[in-house]
Amino acid sequence: MEPVTHILTGACLARTGFNRRAAYATLTMAIAAQFPDIDTLWSLHGPVEGFQHHRGITHTFVGVPFEALVIVGGVWGLHRWRVHRAARRAALEKSESEATATPPRPQRALTAAPVRWGLLYLFALLALLSHLLLDFTNNYGLRPFFPFNDHWYAGSIVFIFDPAIFLLLLAALVAPALIRLVNAEIGARAETFRGRRSAIAALAGIVLLWSLRAFEHQRAVELANQQTVEAPANTATDSSSAPAGPAIFLQPQHVLASPDIVNPFRWHAAIDFGPEIQLAEVDASRGIVTPADGIIAKPARSPELIAAQGSPLGRAYLDWSAMPVLDVSTATEPGEPTVVIFRDARFLSGFSMFGDRTPLTGIVELDAQRRVVSQSMDGRVE
Repeated sequence: MEPVTHILTGACLARTGFNRRAAYATLTMAIAAQFPDIDTLWSLHGPVEGFQHHRGITHTFVGVPFEALVIVGGVWGLHRWRVHRAARRAALEKSESEATATPPRPQRALTAAPVRWGLLYLFALLALLSHLLLDFTNNYGLRPFFPFNDHWYAGSIVFIFDPAIFLLLLAALVAPALIRLVNAEIGARAETFRGRRSAIAALAGIVLLWSLRAFEHQRAVELANQQTVEAPANTATDSSSAPAGPAIFLQPQHVLASPDIVNPFRWHAAIDFGPEIQLAEVDASRGIVTPADGIIAKPARSPELIAAQGSPLGRAYLDWSAMPVLDVSTATEPGEPTVVIFRDARFLSGFSMFGDRTPLTGIVELDAQRRVVSQSMDGRVE
């Protein structure tokens, strides 16, 4: 998911009552809910490095406990700084009151809730796990059991940005502030910890939305699995001399359904029939599958394709991609590179906001000796 949704999720989790149990719970959980995406710093070493390590060790059950230590350690440092600042301020006020013979002002508690570092560590773990859960729900996926199991898992039920989830979380955090303003105008007593009911309601709403989308996702996959396509003509057969036999239809070998950004009943399917891939739009509410124009034929295995697949970008891409779409453009003039394009079928439709550009497109260029001369990811050259 995108960063703001992660942060809002952590804040809402804290508002469900954790902020009453330990000081700094909201700050800690908001940071922890987004912290695993610190792996984007790998992109400073280049787009291929960034792609290789995105949703890597920081998105695993192994990495989460150490990330929680780092976060709580940072909050502990903030707390110590606040304690020292409050002590200096109290000493200054005491000296001023003694000089002026006036009683010192009462000191306000540094935190509304007690400081409990053990509980805060557990809350940080919970928020970190919420990040993994949210990332699992979209179609990019993650490897939670890495390095023991490098398999990618993707629920593919929610778009990377879901407006309904975003609005639920935002409303849960904004509503208490509005209620506070109203209460201030009518003179009602202000609560120390606000927003518990709205936070619980928002998170319950998200679970219900996930349940609906999971059900419709399964239905979309079942509908796509019912599709067939006519097998490609056998070019080795001389159709002018051989009698035409009955048409042969291919059955799906693998089906992926990616969510629409708004409509939970609309899905973007990619159907692997073996020698070719068919894209389709699925209306799960009406049980209608509309195939896209054209078929994506898989390229023949060639030395150029093998060389590109063995490149750092090629290895990382094939490790991640659930349904890779490869295209080879062989050099036609001396000095021209052979270009191999890597795309993922899940991202070939449903991304009109990107215009004509297909997200997560990798390109490997080879010279005449099939050596890698260039690698790029989404237009950024390594």
